[in-house]
Amino acid sequence: MSTIGAGPGTHPGANLAALRDHNAALVLGLLRDAGEAGASRAELAARTGLTPQAVSKITGRLRESGLAAEAGRRASTGGKPATVLCLAPGAAHALGLHLDRDTLTVTLADLMGAAVATRTTPLAFGAGGDAVLDAVAREVTALLAEAGAPAVLGAGVAAPGPLDHRGGVLHRVTGFPQWDGFPLRDALSERLALPVTLDKDTNAAALGLALRGPRDASSFAYLHLGTGLGAGLVLGGRVHRGARTGAGEFGHQVLQLDGPPCPCGNHGCLEVLCLAAVAAGDTARAARLLGVGAANLVRLLDIDHVLLGGRTVLADPGAYVRGVRTELADAVAVRVAPGGDRTVVEGAAELVLAPLFGRGVDEMTIGLSGGH
Repeated sequence: MSTIGAGPGTHPGANLAALRDHNAALVLGLLRDAGEAGASRAELAARTGLTPQAVSKITGRLRESGLAAEAGRRASTGGKPATVLCLAPGAAHALGLHLDRDTLTVTLADLMGAAVATRTTPLAFGAGGDAVLDAVAREVTALLAEAGAPAVLGAGVAAPGPLDHRGGVLHRVTGFPQWDGFPLRDALSERLALPVTLDKDTNAAALGLALRGPRDASSFAYLHLGTGLGAGLVLGGRVHRGARTGAGEFGHQVLQLDGPPCPCGNHGCLEVLCLAAVAAGDTARAARLLGVGAANLVRLLDIDHVLLGGRTVLADPGAYVRGVRTELADAVAVRVAPGGDRTVVEGAAELVLAPLFGRGVDEMTIGLSGGH
């Protein structure tokens, strides 16, 4: 069986060699944050606390590897104009994969996290491992061919939960218990011949939103209503997964003890009630139910913001924002998450990219890009 990453130009090679230490990742992260404006070596030294000599060595390696480039000079303030350095976004790329219950989305993102190319196709998640692996391999192959076979660092995969992101193994995915125990990360890594990072779809979305969002939003919930209902939590600047990686099963809080059965085995879960309202065309009720769950979450965790996403929300965003705001009574800000239908897949790509910039998936504190 052929593997996608087996050919030349698909592995990071020298690019990763420039990022073997923490300080280099910090510098590259600052260049990413600076965007087109760039940063001088003196600015990088001040932000990181590193010596100018250390910054010069690091930026020299980054330039040699093609990850950074000169981008002009600062206006002189009396001395020699400072050289400005910028990230080279096209030096390497990451794949982001969103495995929804009925749809597969694959995107290729550059080092800034910007989508270079994207493909979306129907997916029968219940068809099992072989069928899903074949579909992913087929779409990734087509995407990379369209993009001209760029250098790819790895693939970030966002899948329905619950799952163990550390072990890369799916658990009893709601509605698809046959996936329990399937080593999706390793199976995809073998098929694609690339490093793979696996996480729950809502966690991937929360990661991407935290990296791109306002710096004052250190605690928020991303509520995703699509084929299911879940939450991604950022608490104190960190994506919160829980000790057993099971946090965020927001849709399975029980609201009605004698309610309809849920595929998770309980009765009256928020997810089954909300999806039933959606199926009945009662958007107002679905939105109010989502708001009740959001209010429970806000009271429990005292978070700063609630962000809404998922295809069902995006079909009528105003109604869902109004419904959730009604239940929260202006306790916190409520808005639709930026990124639209790309929120999850862009977050999946960040599962690969974030660690390159000193923002690891488990240990990072999001939004702190210097001063270490």
